[in-house]
Amino acid sequence: MKPQNPNIVPTDVYLSFVSSLFGNRSTLLTGVFVHVLTYVIVFLSTGAGIYLGFCLVLAIVFASRIHSFRQFDALDKSALSRADIARWETRYVLGGTASALILGVGSGYAILIVHNPLAEFICVAVTMGSMVSILGRNYGSQKAIDLQTTACCLPIILACLMSGQPYMAIVSIMLVPFGLTTRSMASNLREFLYKNVIASREISLIADRFDTALNNMTHGLFMLDADNRILVVNRKACELLNLTNPEQLRDCDFDVVLRYGVRHASIDGSLPGLIQQQIEQLVDGSLSRTLIELGEDLFLEFSASRRADGIVILTFEDVTARIRAERKILHMVRFDSLTGLPNREYFAELTKEKLAVHVGDGRIGFLVLDVDDFKHVNDFKGHVTGDRLLVAIAARLREAAGDKALCARLVGDQFVLFFPNDDGIRDLDSRIAALHAAMAGTYEVDDHSLRISFSGGYVTMSSCEFRPEEWQIKADLALFDTKLRTKGGCSAFEEEMDARYIERQKLKSDLREVIETGKLHAVYQPMFTPDGRRINCCEALARWVHPEKGPIPPNIFVQIAEEMGIVSGITRFMLNQACRDCAAWPWSLPVSVNLSAQDLRGNDIIAVVTEALEASGLEPSRLHLEVTESCLMDEIATVRSILTDLRAKGVTIAIDDFGTGFSSLSYLDSLPVDIVKIDRSFVHEITGDSRRFKLLCGIADLSRALGLEIVVEGVETPEQLALINGRGLADVIQGYVFSMPVSPARVSEMIDSLDRNRSALRQDIPA
Repeated sequence: MKPQNPNIVPTDVYLSFVSSLFGNRSTLLTGVFVHVLTYVIVFLSTGAGIYLGFCLVLAIVFASRIHSFRQFDALDKSALSRADIARWETRYVLGGTASALILGVGSGYAILIVHNPLAEFICVAVTMGSMVSILGRNYGSQKAIDLQTTACCLPIILACLMSGQPYMAIVSIMLVPFGLTTRSMASNLREFLYKNVIASREISLIADRFDTALNNMTHGLFMLDADNRILVVNRKACELLNLTNPEQLRDCDFDVVLRYGVRHASIDGSLPGLIQQQIEQLVDGSLSRTLIELGEDLFLEFSASRRADGIVILTFEDVTARIRAERKILHMVRFDSLTGLPNREYFAELTKEKLAVHVGDGRIGFLVLDVDDFKHVNDFKGHVTGDRLLVAIAARLREAAGDKALCARLVGDQFVLFFPNDDGIRDLDSRIAALHAAMAGTYEVDDHSLRISFSGGYVTMSSCEFRPEEWQIKADLALFDTKLRTKGGCSAFEEEMDARYIERQKLKSDLREVIETGKLHAVYQPMFTPDGRRINCCEALARWVHPEKGPIPPNIFVQIAEEMGIVSGITRFMLNQACRDCAAWPWSLPVSVNLSAQDLRGNDIIAVVTEALEASGLEPSRLHLEVTESCLMDEIATVRSILTDLRAKGVTIAIDDFGTGFSSLSYLDSLPVDIVKIDRSFVHEITGDSRRFKLLCGIADLSRALGLEIVVEGVETPEQLALINGRGLADVIQGYVFSMPVSPARVSEMIDSLDRNRSALRQDIPA
């Protein structure tokens, strides 16, 4: 590190050394004054006029050097090259050496020429004194030290050697080590200063880098002493906490600064107890990390580390974006994305939380709501409208529930409510029923007015009896019971529902097995001409005899099959069986088979019908397919296409239960229909209710005007038959007045019996 060669010294350090040569002009002025005064005294004491000349030369050199100093001051130091700096060093060295040489020559002249003890003493003393100032002023330049020391000492040494006095010669030689010592002292001083300059520069560089790093951190930072006063704070900390300049915060109390910084947040300028406690725990080491909410739009995560000397380093960052993202993700996990209601899992958590703080042993309730016929909304209005309907339902559900119930969306079109009954009312069933009633009504969605009803099932229980795994099962059982009985109702759970449910599930399993193994059987209800002399057609009816429960009514097992989505299996069995049985009957007697709504949702039914006809060899014209009006309501375009294809194969199409559906007459003109079967509800009580009879007449007249064959169902008494025949309302009669459903063999027997009766009747008629 020893800078003996200026070329190895960094340019900025070299410049600082050279600049030091041009500083401290007061010492230069003092030196010139002393030198001139000395030579004036020597002149006055010795009368040697040369010393006046020395005074003049000193004044000229001094003036020249001062002018040079001023020129150096006026320079732009940052623009100086190393060569420029070297030239200024040389310029200074020449001026200094000239002044030193005058002192040395003056001293040598006094020794060698003047021979005046006072003159010799004064000149040598002032010259040696100047040697000290040379060290103090010129340590920055090795050349200045060397040349000025030589200029001062060499004339004295030469004068002493030339004086012929041995002692003076010996003493003068001692100036050599004195000059070398001066030179060494200057080198040591320059090296020391050089080291300090380099160290200072490195410290400054490190400090600058540290300051840059500190103030460009993404984290805020506080360094606190043992008394909780701020030692270091970075710019990010000031930004996050809305503080002033970091320099102004040093030595301030951290708590005071923090209170000041968060004055804009929702904590009214003072730290709440929880935040104050968190900060204290961080500072004393109880916590190493904590999240502090300083208002709704600022979340800071603090971490702390404590050193052995009591200094605490607090770092913190703005985690608002992360917290918002986490909350958004948590909201997505907990809430239904469509309706904004809690989902099933979060509803369970909220229920547990409510029950955890529930006071006493009061009754609580759970209600499950199912939107009736929601599929029709999706099918006829579109899924977008269906989704918006669910949103509207959720909004009304929130409003109806208020603070009395906690609502959520289970799945699809099912919603659930928990009634914590915080106000402890005794008649919780009435509150549940009132909410169920409030949900039904008209919903305005996408310029559509939708009349919506809800099927509900609920369970009430003591809060101490609550079991998370049981309440939904019981509420679902109650909902299931509601749907079995009537849509739009609301049922409370009863213990026997569980047994009925288990029984029904067992029945479902048995029904699936029966359909898969083909263990159903078919019976046939004949349809007669109005005079009862001839069977016009036979309707195939499915029957199931359970090995343990006996005969299961069709309205039960067919409904179960529709719920399970396997009713098409019954249709396939009945088509095959009916076609085989019909093919064995005499004459060209047709058979009629019912189709379900599920059969008409795809084109598979066409292949099933074709296979049944081909396998049995039955003519297509002898097969009648009955379609209920409810089938027509589902995807009318698809149903029309399927019926058209079936009719094109020669199959006859009949509308069953006509008059019980919606907008019935509007379909008769557009669908490929051959027969209308008027529902039994229009025949019931026609003998005692003239309005019903008129309605039956009107339906028959409209159907006949459209050229359709009319079958009247449910004719049970001779009086009903007489009224119908009296007005000629029917082409075919079906009902117990003529026959109950019978076996396939009995159909053949009935045909033979009717044939014999007709033959006998013809024989009795006179020719």
